[in-house]
Amino acid sequence: MVRRAGPTPTEEDTITTDTEQLEDLEISREIECIDFAVGDNVVYPHHGAGQVIKKEEKDILGEKRQYLTIKILHNDMTVMVPCENAGKAGLRRVIDEETVKKVLSVLSDDVSEMPKNWNRRFKHNRDKIKTGDIYELAEVVRNLAIREQDKGLSTGEKQMFTRAKKILASELMYALEMDEDGAEEHLDNLLAESAGAKTTV
Repeated sequence: MVRRAGPTPTEEDTITTDTEQLEDLEISREIECIDFAVGDNVVYPHHGAGQVIKKEEKDILGEKRQYLTIKILHNDMTVMVPCENAGKAGLRRVIDEETVKKVLSVLSDDVSEMPKNWNRRFKHNRDKIKTGDIYELAEVVRNLAIREQDKGLSTGEKQMFTRAKKILASELMYALEMDEDGAEEHLDNLLAESAGAKTTV
């Protein structure tokens, strides 16, 4: 069952699909207008890196719109995004070589302060991941890696850490031209090296 964002969905606002998830997110962010094409490697917030496999007009709920179909790398999920809302939803191209260097620098940096209360810390990190910003994601991954090494993580935070690492690794895979396993191993090695000498705030 797939729900479109906005007010409480009515029956007409809900679409069921076996392989595709329709995304029309109302997230407040700076909108970047990019004309995506089939074959483009892209990143979708909270899902990770993938590839545009279709660009076509569809009639959904009586409304004709052009949609991008994106195959997400790390979980084989397929997401449909209206072209006109791609920027609003945070869809962007995979980072370049210069940005990779900055991301790796964030991963090796000192831990930043997080709320000490578990619920607030979980929401704090979840909101950072939802922004789709690669630096915010890297910060969450780094902080949770250091906290895991120092104090351990709750079950919920462990699940978040695993998912955040997969999202980050999926983008590094495209950016560094590695395979998925290689990118995850590379990220794990960086985190192990960085977290070993740091403690949480």
